[in-house]
Amino acid sequence: MREKHATWSTLFAEKRATLSNYFLRRVAHRWDAQDLVQEVYLRLLRIEPADAANIRSPEAYLFTVAANLVKEHAVLRQQQPLGSDELEQVVEHLVAPANVEADMDSESRQKRLGALIDRLSPKCKAVLIMHYRDEMSYREIAERMSISTHMVKKYIVKGLAACRQRMADYE
Repeated sequence: MREKHATWSTLFAEKRATLSNYFLRRVAHRWDAQDLVQEVYLRLLRIEPADAANIRSPEAYLFTVAANLVKEHAVLRQQQPLGSDELEQVVEHLVAPANVEADMDSESRQKRLGALIDRLSPKCKAVLIMHYRDEMSYREIAERMSISTHMVKKYIVKGLAACRQRMADYE
């Protein structure tokens, strides 16, 4: 099994730059391309030895995996409820009162929102706080937490969607 992993690792090392260029031409962001290159490698390492024996052309298989990842990525992008441009509007909507009566209740809304944020996963909570309270950029947060900027965006979208849904349940 170790021998087959070495074979895949060698092939991946040889084709990494080509894969990176392939993804860069097909996705919107450099960090998405980097994440997809890494995902190709992880998928190669998961191949069982019995299945690997049936692969006639490892290079063709490598790019088939890459093509499938591009399709999966496109589907996931379509399913995401919010783009990064809309995130600020959502936060303002979550905190801003909906009407005059709600304005009187803004302190209560802020407490509820704080409680909802506390219930998020630790990473999701940390990302939201760093971005909105500390005004850190996605890149700064990614560096501080040792994650990709793509993951920072995912945590923000996930956290805001959860807060928005739960706040809607209150109203």
